[in-house]
Amino acid sequence: MSNVRISEETHSTLRVLANLEGKTMQVILDKAIESYRRSRFWDEVETAAGGLRGDPAAWNEEMAERRAWEATLADGLDDE
Repeated sequence: MSNVRISEETHSTLRVLANLEGKTMQVILDKAIESYRRSRFWDEVETAAGGLRGDPAAWNEEMAERRAWEATLADGLDDE
């Protein structure tokens, strides 16, 4: 296990959250970091999509590919 320095204010907030949820501070911190990681992932996805939308030819190609994949939703494979 590694040690990480955090401010007193953050430590206090972490303790309060842990007490409110009845979980350890480590669990709360793990959840917070995972939430932050996911948020950064979706921010990057949105940035990339914004760049794609800025290129009309690339965006039209993306939309055509999405339509092709949407057709697979009606392939009946989920009906089993």
